[in-house]
Amino acid sequence: MTAVVVTAVFFPKPGRKQELAEAMRRGIEAVHTEEGCELYSIHDAEDGTITMIEKWSSAEALDTHGDSDQVAILREDVADLIEKPALVTRMTPIPAGTEAQGRI
Repeated sequence: MTAVVVTAVFFPKPGRKQELAEAMRRGIEAVHTEEGCELYSIHDAEDGTITMIEKWSSAEALDTHGDSDQVAILREDVADLIEKPALVTRMTPIPAGTEAQGRI
């Protein structure tokens, strides 16, 4: 199976970025229990957004995640803190260089 990497960019309401990051913690902890979740982390982006980087063992695991109770928790917890829906991009790694450094 081929791993799948996802980025999800969240757009916080003005002045609410830190609150958004804190609100995401409960959902992230829940997602970490899902089968196939290899990476699910958030990052403070210079442009004022919060970017989630995910890695799933397969497209099937990611598809299951999309309809999970864990995602429902995350969506509910951030609903009042974001200006618009997250921009989600699904990617398939193209390995390059060393195995340790050439892929997520």
